[in-house]
Amino acid sequence: MDSSYTQPTWIAFVASRRLAIGTPTEVATAVKAHFEASPDAGVLIFDAHSSTPVELDTRGTLDAVLSRLPMPPMPTVRTPGRPKLGVVAREVTLLPRHWDWLAAQPGGASVTLRKLVEQAQRAHRQSDQMRQARDAAYRFMHAIAGNESGFEEASRALFADDRARLQACLAPWPADVREHTLNLVQGTGVGL
Repeated sequence: MDSSYTQPTWIAFVASRRLAIGTPTEVATAVKAHFEASPDAGVLIFDAHSSTPVELDTRGTLDAVLSRLPMPPMPTVRTPGRPKLGVVAREVTLLPRHWDWLAAQPGGASVTLRKLVEQAQRAHRQSDQMRQARDAAYRFMHAIAGNESGFEEASRALFADDRARLQACLAPWPADVREHTLNLVQGTGVGL
C-alpha cells in the first residue's frame, strides 16, 4: 500500500472551546451528540492541519450522519512492473526564447520542466511548509477568533513570523483557541 495515505483529522469547536479532535467519524459522532443535547449550539469544524472548514449535515440519526461523511481516498496498491507516472497535460505559456531553450535540453521540454519543478520543490520545501502553516493558522484565527481582542496585532505578528509577539497577543485568548493556533503555526495542527 501507498505509505503516503493518511486519515484526515478534524477538529470541532463550540464557540472558543474545543469539542473534539480526531477522525471524521469521531468528530462527527461528538458533534451529533452535542447537537442532541444543545440543538441551537453553533459548532465550527475544521481540517485540523489546513484549517479548511468542514461542512457536516447533522440531520437524522448518527448512522445517517456518518453515512454522509466524505469518503477518504482509497490507498493505492502497488503492482509489479513500471509504475504509472500519472502525468497530467496542462497548458504552459512561455516566451519563445524559453521554448527554444527547453527544446534544446536533453529529453525535451516536458522532462526539463519536470526536473525544474522537482528541483524547486526540494529547494523551497521548508519555506513552503512554513507558508502553509502560517496560512492555516490565519484561516483558523480569522474564523474562530476574528473578534478576539488583539486579533489584528496577532495577525501582524503571525505574518511577520514574530513568534514571541504572537504568543503575547494570544495569551488572553481562550486556551483551546490559543493552543490550536500555536500548533498550526508550528505546522503540527494537532496537540504536541
